[in-house]
Amino acid sequence: MNLLPFFEWLEGTAGSIAIRESTLLYPIIETSHVLTLCLFLGMIAMLDLRLLGVGLRGVPVSEVAGRLLPWALAGFVMMAISGMLLFYSGPVRASGNVFFRVKMVMILLTGVNALLFHFTIYRRVAEWDRDATPPWRARVAGLCSMVLWCLVVICGRMQAYNWFDKARG
Repeated sequence: MNLLPFFEWLEGTAGSIAIRESTLLYPIIETSHVLTLCLFLGMIAMLDLRLLGVGLRGVPVSEVAGRLLPWALAGFVMMAISGMLLFYSGPVRASGNVFFRVKMVMILLTGVNALLFHFTIYRRVAEWDRDATPPWRARVAGLCSMVLWCLVVICGRMQAYNWFDKARG
């Protein structure tokens, strides 16, 4: 499916142009994206470290999740909104960027990992909640989360250095 005509139209809209050409708006959105990424990743990393049995070993997993996930969700929502605005400011270039595409796949995989964790192993958290080292499936979910989110950050940063961009010739 070719989305290029839609992205070209989107890039020509007043909002896209306003963000792209503004002296302050784009940097404010980008800064918001990075700061909310830090909030989100900080909370998720702490939970993942607990799932790996490396950090907060004396605190029940359900308590760690209960305290951190609301903050993580808030960070994720703000990060997603600012990310969509960044995409909106230049959808043609972003959609043609290999690092952007890989980043989107990694984000999708983090969502699959989170859903699998919450609808499988976490349903029986009462059985292993206080264990210093959670069951192997919980540890695998935590490790996958950390690796995938690191790849998201790396790809997001690499978007600025797309050596494969055809327009750069």
